Amino acid sequence: MEVDLSPKLCKKVYGGDGGSYYAWSPAELAMLKEGNIGAAKLALEKNGFALPRYSDSAKVAYVLQGNGVAGIVLPEKEENVVALKKGDAIALPFGVVTWWYNKEDTELVVLFLGDTSTAHKTGEFTDFFLTGSNGIFTGFSSEFVSRAWDVDDKAVKTLVGNQTAKGIVKLDGSFKMPEPKKESREGFVYNCEEAPLDVDIKDGGKVVLLNTKNLPLVAEVGLGADLVRLDGKAMCSPGFSCDSALQVTYIVSGSGRVQVVGVDGRRVLETTVKAGHLFIVPRFFVVSKICDPDGMSWFSIITTPNPIFTHLAGRTSVWKALSPQVLEASLKVSPDDEQLFRSKRMNEEIFFPPPK
Repeated sequence: MEVDLSPKLCKKVYGGDGGSYYAWSPAELAMLKEGNIGAAKLALEKNGFALPRYSDSAKVAYVLQGNGVAGIVLPEKEENVVALKKGDAIALPFGVVTWWYNKEDTELVVLFLGDTSTAHKTGEFTDFFLTGSNGIFTGFSSEFVSRAWDVDDKAVKTLVGNQTAKGIVKLDGSFKMPEPKKESREGFVYNCEEAPLDVDIKDGGKVVLLNTKNLPLVAEVGLGADLVRLDGKAMCSPGFSCDSALQVTYIVSGSGRVQVVGVDGRRVLETTVKAGHLFIVPRFFVVSKICDPDGMSWFSIITTPNPIFTHLAGRTSVWKALSPQVLEASLKVSPDDEQLFRSKRMNEEIFFPPPK
């Protein structure tokens, strides 16, 4: 069965004055269900507060825009209050409780990509709220709430009756939320825009990898990630994941062209992508990108903590490892043509500058 790989934009699920929550639906992006992947985005206005919740899925969160604060509570641990800024990646293991707050004028936008193999619905995140109109207090009877938290009926009515908003609220500007501590980011957050570059090609592009070496919690999440910034008109070498991993890509900025080649050498996707698009490359399919003059950046998760890629062009190309005789026989070319093919891109990495 053929699956539509076309990139899609997210749609609003709920929200109000404090902000909105958006998600990509597996009904529109079938590869979410096929690959057991969820994708969503949280956008908080000034004084917007995303109420405490836990999810049925492990995730990687990435701050696309703005500054803010997050509360992170691992099972049987104390709350960690961390400052957030653009470029931050946060590993959120299964069962972690989080809340999110924006006290700045600029909208805080956070992307969530994760594994839904433990989820109630394949290809979707389900959040369970501790508070709010759909929080746990609203589901239990007054008797159960009273006995569990040792409060009287009046307190129970207050706890339940005051919670009228769903998921996101707008706080009064004078309300004081917990202040983050600098040391709280240690082990929880890794800023991909400030980190040392794993790949840096002049006029080509730059890559920062997120893996178990720089953020150990990634091992619990089971996902690796990367931030790629491609310079104007540059090309990303055709390549594929050689450890049976899916690649889920969100276009952060800019635009460009994408081609994906699948089974039997068929091109299964040829399209233009732009900021806000999400698309998924199936296991072992080969993908390549050429960006427009203004450049393009994207954030991807890969469904393994320490992914390995095979590239088909450039210095590390698998073609370079094959013997000349094998290439001549398989490509059905002369030794001169084989030598010409092998000599190109000999010293270049995975990004190729535009033609001169």
